[in-house]
Amino acid sequence: MVKNVLITGASGGIGQALARGFAQAGYGVAMACHTHLERAQAVAREIGAKAYACDITQEAEVDALFDAAEQDFGFLGTVVNNAGISWRGLLTDMPLADWERVFAVNTRGVFLCCRRALPAMVRKKQGAIVNISSMWGQQGASCEAAYSASKAAVIGLTQALAQEMGPSGIRVNCLCPGVIDTPMNASLTPADLDALAQDTPLGRIGSPEEVAQAAVFLAENAFVTGQTLGVNGGFIMK
Repeated sequence: MVKNVLITGASGGIGQALARGFAQAGYGVAMACHTHLERAQAVAREIGAKAYACDITQEAEVDALFDAAEQDFGFLGTVVNNAGISWRGLLTDMPLADWERVFAVNTRGVFLCCRRALPAMVRKKQGAIVNISSMWGQQGASCEAAYSASKAAVIGLTQALAQEMGPSGIRVNCLCPGVIDTPMNASLTPADLDALAQDTPLGRIGSPEEVAQAAVFLAENAFVTGQTLGVNGGFIMK
């Protein structure tokens, strides 16, 4: 069976690791990103993938992304919705525009990509979607209200789609990373990261590669659907 995957947010730390992980597992890899296309292109050259620019909050751009990737790869049997942004600060200080932007990327983008991917999967009676949420979607984080709420919505969407699409042979799962060594966490001080590591039962923060390994597992295990898998070192256990 030909295996092809489309990964959003592919220029970031987890996105690049996802691309490499799926390539190592034998997938044709389509890498989508909104910013830093050159980073995605560099990884794409390294692993034999293709990179595309796309703002996943825009319906027309999502349609164009899938059209281009399907032209290059054929059937996209796996989609990994990884793109995400955060905003840190008190809720009372958060402008409405920033709240809406967080939800546009973290939640609307997942909806648009799932909606565009599903018709072909339904026709083929096969497919896997892996949505990247966060442990803060399982348990809200102080000063990250919008991020926590948007990622919790991804978990709910995942479970609903797993119920809806199961009869068509399509699996939908959710991955919830913990504190991972990525540019998104670069704003945290060394002291903050050390404290988070100490609060993690395994005593360290995670790597993007460990998230990628879990994503490949969820994409490939034929009897796993509707699940929320934490990759967080035991920081949250549920």
